Amino acid sequence: MAGARRPIDVARLKADVAAASVELLSAHCATDRVRLQYAPQDIVAFGERNSLRRAIASAEAVHRFFSQIEAHLKGEPDANP
Repeated sequence: MAGARRPIDVARLKADVAAASVELLSAHCATDRVRLQYAPQDIVAFGERNSLRRAIASAEAVHRFFSQIEAHLKGEPDANP
């Protein structure tokens, strides 16, 4: 059955999105603390390179994912106002 989608647990999806939203807000706050306290050149000069690379890769992945979601939101009427 090509193209068949498995049914989703809508309640679970909503809970997972809500939990991700809280975690993203936490990450945003942590990022703001660093951003407001240190200059980018100091972060590059003294920060742990591997940690910075992992943080950048994570931020890029989150950006790509939510850009896809945003594209769907813009392209389709809101099914659940």
